Amino acid sequence: MKIAVASGKGGTGKTIVSTSLALAVSDAVYVDMDVEEPNGAIFIKPEISKEIRFTVPIPEFYEDKCIFCRKCEQACVYNAISIIPQTKKILFFEELCHNCGVCKYVCPVEQAIIEKPKSIGTIRIGEKAQLKFIDGILDLGIASAVPLLSGMKKYIPNGDMVIVDSPPGASCPVVEVVKDSDFVLMVTEPTPFGLNDLEIALGIVKEMKKPHAIIVNKHESNNSLARTFAKERGEKIIMEIPFEREIAENYAKGIPLSNNEYKEQFLKLIDNIKEGKI
Repeated sequence: MKIAVASGKGGTGKTIVSTSLALAVSDAVYVDMDVEEPNGAIFIKPEISKEIRFTVPIPEFYEDKCIFCRKCEQACVYNAISIIPQTKKILFFEELCHNCGVCKYVCPVEQAIIEKPKSIGTIRIGEKAQLKFIDGILDLGIASAVPLLSGMKKYIPNGDMVIVDSPPGASCPVVEVVKDSDFVLMVTEPTPFGLNDLEIALGIVKEMKKPHAIIVNKHESNNSLARTFAKERGEKIIMEIPFEREIAENYAKGIPLSNNEYKEQFLKLIDNIKEGKI
């Protein structure tokens, strides 16, 4: 079973929930797919056993062999190629390229387009006791995290309980992570900004027809914003983590929610998800 821990915005507590959940289960796989700024390792503290440089195929265009038929330009749905026959120039916008290979496939001239590997990030694999650990680190300047996220999935063992720390927000990387998850935990904070972004992210999860529930972080007894939000939209709040100094201090030290009270809550949460009670 794969459980994605997502949020509408950064800073809601998504990582402390996902790492605490993984450490509570213990015999599981924790995957940090927040590749632009992964910090799950700060809480898990794994022993890294392998680092893999991940590459994607990038086309190179050779103007001396090109016949400027524009077939590659017409086939590219991402508008990453512009052919100018009058001046015999090829413009390639690498940041728009999705590495699909269709330009090379439709090219009628041999060796006019050659795909070459480009490194875009690193995949790390390790463990902490019985907990398996995987994370990804996107290289600086890389426009899209999706290829790295897709590549990381190949290293996730089959048959295990998998806890995924999703990227924040409601963009393409979130869709890539959530699309093959069995359940989505949406972490929010009870503020107007937090709930506004949660609603956007919930729209994606609902569109993908994924079972889901809400965890409220930084909950205060006199703040009913999140409960009102959930009630009005027919959503379930399955856990409230209090806004306490001790939790914040431990978080700053890289200590997850590890006491017995929270461990029992997280284990019960996992059991309820497995049994379809949520």
